[in-house]
Amino acid sequence: MSATSLSAIDLAALRSQLTSAANPSDVPTMKAYMKDRFEFLGVKTPARRAVCREPLAAAKLSDQETLLAFAQRCWLEPEREFHYLGADVLKAGHRHLGPSALDPLAALITTQSWWDTVDTLASWPVGSIVMHHPDTATVMDEWVTSENLWIARTAIIHQLRAKERTDLDRLFAYALGRSADTDFFIRKAIGWALRQYAHTDPAPILRFVKMHEDQLSVLTRREALKNIG
Repeated sequence: MSATSLSAIDLAALRSQLTSAANPSDVPTMKAYMKDRFEFLGVKTPARRAVCREPLAAAKLSDQETLLAFAQRCWLEPEREFHYLGADVLKAGHRHLGPSALDPLAALITTQSWWDTVDTLASWPVGSIVMHHPDTATVMDEWVTSENLWIARTAIIHQLRAKERTDLDRLFAYALGRSADTDFFIRKAIGWALRQYAHTDPAPILRFVKMHEDQLSVLTRREALKNIG
């Protein structure tokens, strides 16, 4: 396998290597942690990334089309380790993704969906695209109203890495716009997004939570203020 050609990587060969690194006795625990939603080979994260060094290195040199195609191939495999690999490749190559990648990313977010892959896609490829192409924030304005909770969660947390570049108006608007949602993953995401910005500047988060205490769920408030004294 060539470290410079992501499209040349043979998933069957990679499967063989992952299987060799797997511990089948870990499968029941891994499946239970993911609520029995996915199949697993039994490869924990450090071992998986050791096996997958070549595709992760190749991702940094790949173009958007190649990155998305590889991730889509991974998503078609039944085991969760391949979905993690696809998400990690998009994370590694996030700087090569532009606005036209948002629709394909939405397809991945809404397929084989659970927080583990969604959060990687939200905070890295999606977040990177919006950070480098600010006009695409209007897409997040649409996503945050989606009936699909994973698309909405992505919009809520897409600024996790933005720090001082965070659009506070959007952060707060998204928090209030979904504050009545009773879904755990939405409430948790709102709190997480607020807490993450609090690492940069806690004062506006504290003011926001106090001002809207009656609108925000207990879970959201607890998450938002976790690191504020």
